[in-house]
Amino acid sequence: MIRFSELMSGQTLLPLIQAETPEQGVKIAKAMADAGLGLVEVVLRTKASLATISAIKQQLPQLTVGAGTVINEGILQQAIKAGADFIVTPAVSANLLQALKNCGLPVVPGVSNTADILMALEAGFSEQKLFPASLSGGPAFLKAVSSVFQDVRFCPTGGVNEHNKDEYLALDNVIAVGGTWVAKQQWVEQQNWQAITDACIAANKA
Repeated sequence: MIRFSELMSGQTLLPLIQAETPEQGVKIAKAMADAGLGLVEVVLRTKASLATISAIKQQLPQLTVGAGTVINEGILQQAIKAGADFIVTPAVSANLLQALKNCGLPVVPGVSNTADILMALEAGFSEQKLFPASLSGGPAFLKAVSSVFQDVRFCPTGGVNEHNKDEYLALDNVIAVGGTWVAKQQWVEQQNWQAITDACIAANKA
């Protein structure tokens, strides 16, 4: 199976979309695509999230679209049915990891400590999401675990922003960084799609 890092294809930003309507989600995704991004994640935090995934897949077929905030098998199956290309979770459990192993899609399970990392690694996932990154030790934590979990690479999310992203990306065990700062709520409310495009261009620079 293709890995998350292969889907990223050199993209260092995992941009998060939180939309109140599918139409809004498509506009956010288009602004991100206009920045040259080929992959986005829709967080399943609103009632419109699943429909947003389907709408983006239909209207922007060139985009790889992931489903985030997957916390149980029921939500996992709904995300797959909506057309998600990959799955991201905020945390792990034995039950969830078993469902993820069998889902047939690339998965980035969420971890926040060494026990989580080991549990996810034992389940076969060597690419993981550190969440919430800033409250779980940040770059210092990732640097500390790099010698212990030498085969694990991370996508830190949660508290990552334009001011600290480079500190994460400088680490050898970081694939990319995820965040919502590139699609700030006020920009969405103001329909300032150019601001989202500009922020994504700046954030994805190597």
